[in-house]
Amino acid sequence: MSTLDGSSVSPPAPSPATPRSGPSRDRLVARAPSLARRPSRAASRLALCASLALCASLALASSSCTPQGDPAIGASGFTDAFDRDELGDAWLNTGAGWRIQDGQLTIRNCRNRPLWLQRVLPRDVRIEFDVRSESPEGDIKVEIFGDGSSRATTESYTATSYVVIFGGWGNSLNVLARMDEHGADRVVGARQRVEMGRTYHVRVERRATRITVWIDDQEIMSMDDPRPLEGRGHDHFAFNDWQAELWFDNLNITAL
Repeated sequence: MSTLDGSSVSPPAPSPATPRSGPSRDRLVARAPSLARRPSRAASRLALCASLALCASLALASSSCTPQGDPAIGASGFTDAFDRDELGDAWLNTGAGWRIQDGQLTIRNCRNRPLWLQRVLPRDVRIEFDVRSESPEGDIKVEIFGDGSSRATTESYTATSYVVIFGGWGNSLNVLARMDEHGADRVVGARQRVEMGRTYHVRVERRATRITVWIDDQEIMSMDDPRPLEGRGHDHFAFNDWQAELWFDNLNITAL
C-alpha cells in the first residue's frame, strides 16, 4: 500500500477470528462449579423422604399414640350389652384374649393389656356395669380417664388413668388409684371380698374433682383429686385384669 508522498507501508495484520456461535471457554469454566453443586433428582428425593419421616416421627412422639378423632359420648350416652359375636370397631384390644361369649365380655390372664373403648368420655360422668369373677382371687379391675391405648409391655405397668380395683392383691384390698396402683397416694376402700361366681353392679362417678365408687349401691371408696386427669390423653375407659377369669356385661355410660 502507498501513501500520498509515495512511501509504502505494510498493511495491518488481521485480528484473530472470533467464533460466531457457542459459549466461550471462560463461560464454560464459570458454569462448571454451578453444575457440580446442583444435587441430583435422586438425592433430592432422599432428602425429602428423610424430612417427611422425621416430621412423622415427631408427630407420633408428640401424640404419645393417643387416639385422635374418636367419637365423643354425648347426651344420649353409650351402652353395650355385648349381645353379639365380635368385639366390633368400638373396642381396641391391646393384645389379650378379650372375647364375647354367651352375651358377655370375658377375659382371663390379661396381665394389664386393657380393652379400650374408642369413645371420648364426658368430663363428668357415670359409668356402670355388671361383673363377676370366676376366680378365688377376685381381682376386678377397670381404668377411667386413660389415654385409650396404653398397655403393659413388662411386668410393671403404670396406667394413664384412675384405676379401680375390687378384690385385688389376693382378694384382700379395694383400691382407687391415680395412675399408680401401688402408689402412696392411692385410696384403700372399705374391706369387702369378691365372692366367686357372684354378679356385682359397679358404679363409678366423677363430679368436679371427686371420684366415687359404689358396689351394689354401697359406696366403698372415693378420692378428691385437686389435679384431675382430664383432656386429651385422659379421656377413655377400659376394662382390665391381671389373671382372674372375669365376665363383664351391661356397660352404661352417662354424662353428668
